[in-house]
Amino acid sequence: MSDLLTRGEYEAIAADLTLPVNAFIDGSFRPAKSGNIFETLNPATGAKLADIAACASEDVDFAVEKARDAFEGGRWSRLHPSERKDVLIRLSKLMTRNARELAVMESLDSGKTIFDCETVDIPETIHCIKWHAELIDKIYDQVSPASDDHIAMVVREPVGVAGLVLPWNFPLLMLAWKIGPALAAGCSVVVKPAEETSLTALRLAELAYEAGVPAGVLNVVPGTGPDVGEPLGLHPDVDMVSFTGSTETGRRFLHYSADSNLKEVVLEMGGKNPCIVMDDAEDLDTVAEHVVNGAFWNMGENCSAASRLIVHEDVKERLLDKVQAAAREWIVGDPLDPETRIGALVSQDHYTKVCGYLNKAKKADVIMGGGTSGDAFVEPTVISVPGNDTPLAREEIFGPVLSVITVKGFDEAIVVANDTKYGLAASIFTANAKRAIRGARALRAGTVTVNSFGEGDISTPFGGYKQSGFGGRDNSVHAHDQYTQLKTIWLDLTDSGPDRIS
Repeated sequence: MSDLLTRGEYEAIAADLTLPVNAFIDGSFRPAKSGNIFETLNPATGAKLADIAACASEDVDFAVEKARDAFEGGRWSRLHPSERKDVLIRLSKLMTRNARELAVMESLDSGKTIFDCETVDIPETIHCIKWHAELIDKIYDQVSPASDDHIAMVVREPVGVAGLVLPWNFPLLMLAWKIGPALAAGCSVVVKPAEETSLTALRLAELAYEAGVPAGVLNVVPGTGPDVGEPLGLHPDVDMVSFTGSTETGRRFLHYSADSNLKEVVLEMGGKNPCIVMDDAEDLDTVAEHVVNGAFWNMGENCSAASRLIVHEDVKERLLDKVQAAAREWIVGDPLDPETRIGALVSQDHYTKVCGYLNKAKKADVIMGGGTSGDAFVEPTVISVPGNDTPLAREEIFGPVLSVITVKGFDEAIVVANDTKYGLAASIFTANAKRAIRGARALRAGTVTVNSFGEGDISTPFGGYKQSGFGGRDNSVHAHDQYTQLKTIWLDLTDSGPDRIS
């Protein structure tokens, strides 16, 4: 992507956008069957962006019917892998041509900074689609070691119709994480975007159809959780659901599966992720930059945010001085200003929730920040907590709030880090290689970074332990597993009758 524009130039693009407002089903935009709509707002200003189709169960039924027709008809599911690859490569190119439009639309709808949208979200979204496209004709099936009288093939087949339920914190990127492997596998999909952030999913569906994804293969049905998410989870003709969001909502999809057709369910949920800094950590300036990025990137609205700083008492004061210095560079303000690093929280309801946690902190405990403004903006905040048993240490705040816990040594740090119901991500900073490896193995998390904050990349699986994840992983070759079924095909080469083959 080219260099960043000015705030005025982004505002001009925003003023000229044509926003998609209707569901995208069977290759075209359609209003909700009820005719109902809901407002989607710019969280930074509170201004209405558009009236979106408020879909319900009858729209879900229609979308699933068209997805099933497309799947059974084979116009995508039985297309040659190289042809599916070519279509998704065309989609990635169309997204590249429309990248700036997508970035501005994403920023307006979610409150994310244009800096992040331009430099992270949109480039990684495009890369994700392209990466899974390139993988389509490079995944091989297997032949098992059977006898000379038999051949046993183990083949993958697309699971069928997949329901994809998205969060609001990374609307477009999480869509790519799901449709990339799902479409690569040959599935048809019904996408439910978050109610707060429907715009870019609808626009991407339009681009996908333009790229050659057949009608009925990629459908987007906006609406609320009860009106769209629940009917999708309960639908008897949906073969699997992949959900990213809160642990509370993720539990519901397991119930929906049990109460319907026992559809497969993959859940990527919350986190209260530890960042351990030991007394021998090197270059505390760099450590502080990682800590700040891990805690405040995307306004802390990140399930893998490093929201618990577990720091050795011998380096605590020096590190916190450097954390405060680094955090001051994170400007809070208008998301369309490229200088802004912390934009608006996604909604007034979420702003109220985050402020509720700030109110639990005593003034004496706030090391820096704590300020709020405009029913949307929260300063980067660092809070000292007395231990690991307070809400600030145990509950997912999902805002730019870093809780600091002091420990006396390595073993205590690991115990505190693992003392949580979550297990999505963790990081450890130490100059001792043996300690780093021991710590990485001991930490109960799906991704552990050493001397850095991060989530790996598209080639590494992403998901969590405990109540952070269930049933599968996003990203990497392993993401394709959740959108496929394994089938054994056994060929008997003998001329004789049945025999015992086990």
